Amino acid sequence: MPIDAPERFRDRFPSLKDTVHLASCSQGAASEHMLAALQEFQWSMRSHGAPWAAWMERVDAARAAFAAHIGATADEIAVVSCASEGAYQVASTLDWSRRPGLVTTDMEFPSVAHVWLAQERRGARVCHVPDEDGVVPARAYADAVDASTNLVSIPLVSYRNGVRLPVAETVGAARAAGARVFVDAYQGLGVLPVDVRQLDCDYLVCGALKYLLGVPGIAFLYVRGGVRDEVAPQLTGWFGRVDPFGFDPRTLDFPDTARRFETGTPSIPSAYAAAAGLRTLAEVDAKDVEAHVRELTAYAHARLAERGETLASPADPELRGPQVAIADPAPDATAAALAERRIVTSPRGTLLRVSFHYYNTLADIDALVTALDDIRAQ
Repeated sequence: MPIDAPERFRDRFPSLKDTVHLASCSQGAASEHMLAALQEFQWSMRSHGAPWAAWMERVDAARAAFAAHIGATADEIAVVSCASEGAYQVASTLDWSRRPGLVTTDMEFPSVAHVWLAQERRGARVCHVPDEDGVVPARAYADAVDASTNLVSIPLVSYRNGVRLPVAETVGAARAAGARVFVDAYQGLGVLPVDVRQLDCDYLVCGALKYLLGVPGIAFLYVRGGVRDEVAPQLTGWFGRVDPFGFDPRTLDFPDTARRFETGTPSIPSAYAAAAGLRTLAEVDAKDVEAHVRELTAYAHARLAERGETLASPADPELRGPQVAIADPAPDATAAALAERRIVTSPRGTLLRVSFHYYNTLADIDALVTALDDIRAQ
């Protein structure tokens, strides 16, 4: 039965009865569906005979659910181990001698950014679009794209301060220059609606751990149907074959689908959890989720500002994703003090990040503000 209210959605998460979870930018809260799925995987290990058929069904269920979540087809989705692997698979199939330009941003998550930097030894010329007071304007991306650009990489939301990047405008600029576009959606997909047909990107990657309500060890790489590789994928394995279960050690063939980017055996427990997380998200309307999260970030921004906290997230709600970042001289210590009060946050660098999902409430924010006041007063 569809869930039509945040309160009913919240009931799916047992830990929220005694914990304020404000760290979905690092790890989503565990739903009852996900916990049950992991238990189901444990039972599959005890079954008679090899449970490969059941395992592959669950991998394909996760693939199909992710495809449905972004408006793609299952054939456009590769199951990979993490977002970095997805980025590498894309980079490895591009001929940097033909068009060496690779445009990224300082707001990119370092793990993906490092994949791009590693392409310099293959001939890529990496250009970093700087932020302007924590924001990356569309014009800055457009100015960096030219006829030599092969790939433009842009996060949906920056991990650093929760700012939303100008994805649609950047896709347009890249298209005009004949460049491909890679979107890292890890910091927003699950609470921000994404339709890859409307977005018109070539590639999109997202792991299951955060707003998709899964666990580590699995990510999904969308590859737009019709995109052709300039070079065959450099990292491969038996799941990257036309018939993985043909077990032919002398044949290196690649399917026409996104599965050509797959390598070895996927993390089966992670696939169980990912399918469950996406099932939980399928019970709610993505637009309702986005509207609720927008209300939460606006309330958090206002309450924290009035209490004298220095905020690193944009004041403009149109530029804010599902995260509000607080400047803190010792964010790890503050996060530890909050954890003692059963408030889970995510420190990074000089910032304390608090992030929101459909299961969060205004009362969660009030609890955070009260706890921060108490910690600051000590």
